[in-house]
Amino acid sequence: MTPAPSGHSPRKAPKQARSRRTVGHILAAAARVFGELGYAATTTDRIAQRAEVSVGSLYQYFPNKDAVLHALALRHLEEADAAVRAALSSAGRPPASDRAWLEPLVDAVVTIHAHDPALQRVILDEASRSPELVAAYTASHAATVRTVAELLLEVPGGHIHDPGQAALLAVTTVESVTHRFAGHGQPFDSATLSAELLEMLTAYLVAKRTS
Repeated sequence: MTPAPSGHSPRKAPKQARSRRTVGHILAAAARVFGELGYAATTTDRIAQRAEVSVGSLYQYFPNKDAVLHALALRHLEEADAAVRAALSSAGRPPASDRAWLEPLVDAVVTIHAHDPALQRVILDEASRSPELVAAYTASHAATVRTVAELLLEVPGGHIHDPGQAALLAVTTVESVTHRFAGHGQPFDSATLSAELLEMLTAYLVAKRTS
């Protein structure tokens, strides 16, 4: 992500249902345009045209394309956070095994990034690293690591000496590897990636519990 430019924030927040629908149309259109054309070729005129709104209507909410992309990045982060929370909740407490929480976590992260690799590349490479976005990511990542550390302690079997460190490595590996694949902007086999990540991290955790 690039340093945050001035004017990356929306001009105003939509309050009425009609305004929220307009912003929703703009963001949906922007996701398609950024994904199809890339960052450099995307313009506010192209986004407005695809959204079937006037460019003046777009400017009521977003001062430039960077603000639109910033909103897409925040929306992606919120969706990813919700998917990860749901995945970890599905493991049950206590989880029957490490695989019981690791498999849904890996599947959730890979699936949400495999949906539109071209758009993911634009978000990862071009979205502004604003304080709001950094804070949201930091909080989401920390919450995931804490939950995984708790699950590691609850899994029956061998003891892990430092569950916090193991959780940090596992979560960061899933995120980093998936971002690397998504950042290429090309379709990838999500099932294969999920299976490889699951095999690698399961072996790591087995080793940690038996060492």
